[in-house]
Amino acid sequence: MKKTILLSIAFCCSFLACEMPLETETSKKNDPPKNIILMIGDGMGVTQISAGLYTNGNKLHLERFKVVGLHKSYASNDLVTDSAAGATAFACGIKTYNGAVGVDTDTMPVKSILEMADENGLATGMVSTSTITHATPASFICHQNKRKQHQKNAAQFLDTDIDLFVGGGKEHFEKREDGKNISDSLKAKGYVVSDFFQEPIKDVKMDPTKPLAYYTANTDPVTAAEGRDYLPGMSKKSVSFLKERGKEKGFFLMIEGSQIDWGGHANESDYIITEMHDFDKAVGHVMDFAEADGETLVIVTADHETGGYAINKGSTMDSLVTAFTTDYHTADLIPVFAYGPGAENFGGIYENTAIFDKMKMLYGFE
Repeated sequence: MKKTILLSIAFCCSFLACEMPLETETSKKNDPPKNIILMIGDGMGVTQISAGLYTNGNKLHLERFKVVGLHKSYASNDLVTDSAAGATAFACGIKTYNGAVGVDTDTMPVKSILEMADENGLATGMVSTSTITHATPASFICHQNKRKQHQKNAAQFLDTDIDLFVGGGKEHFEKREDGKNISDSLKAKGYVVSDFFQEPIKDVKMDPTKPLAYYTANTDPVTAAEGRDYLPGMSKKSVSFLKERGKEKGFFLMIEGSQIDWGGHANESDYIITEMHDFDKAVGHVMDFAEADGETLVIVTADHETGGYAINKGSTMDSLVTAFTTDYHTADLIPVFAYGPGAENFGGIYENTAIFDKMKMLYGFE
């Protein structure tokens, strides 16, 4: 009798285990994210990452990612993309021509993932170490047939309700040929507008009840080597700010380490390395947030590689012997790192446009 009862209990426990499985790491992994943070190291190929790692005690926060893929970066009209076409692929999910910002090959506007997030009630933001109207950030909020139309790009910031943007280019908002002051228009919409003249960025009080625009420079921000240090700290603050503003539906944040690319264009290895270290610090803060939050997908990638950068024979971890093949971009495959809910979708090799497709799918946008 006792044996029969024990067998019955064992059978019931086995049945319940099959019918009602405990929540496992796999089931958590397959839940969709509430928040997505897309981090773009402009011009960051495998060698830029390698140089940053070797010169940083053989470690980077990028090593915390367990899902790694590769994307094909080419533009619609050239095997070698530029930042405008590359960022438009991430932002809008289309291959377009070099120089195009948020438009297709017929120059027609295409809605971006940031604009979709805004329309669906999510909080949105961008932080960049270039002008905020530069090709990469502009591709998430602007629609122009030519990339260097900074004043037109600035005016289009009024077309969305982006909750936060931080970057250079104050003059494009305030010292304009049309006489308009876009900052005044932002204030009229309820924004707190501040800049490096009024208060150091470390002292900015981020009130989650009000959207924020902060200009870090009149034109382009200085380099990390020259003292620019806001990207890590503002990345940390921004995720907390948007978490609060988007507590109901979530948020989308794009963070760009712009000047890794500029070091490649200049063929200056030290420039690349200091910018990589700065960007990786920001990655570390974002990963700390995502690990604690549990509802946030982090994607780190680049639009393209810049410089044809190589680490050559004779190098040590203390002293790299480097070389360049070009002062422009190359057509290298580009690494993609992913962590958090939905990260499993980012392994393998795919088109750069698939990053948009995957984000849209995970958000559940139509």
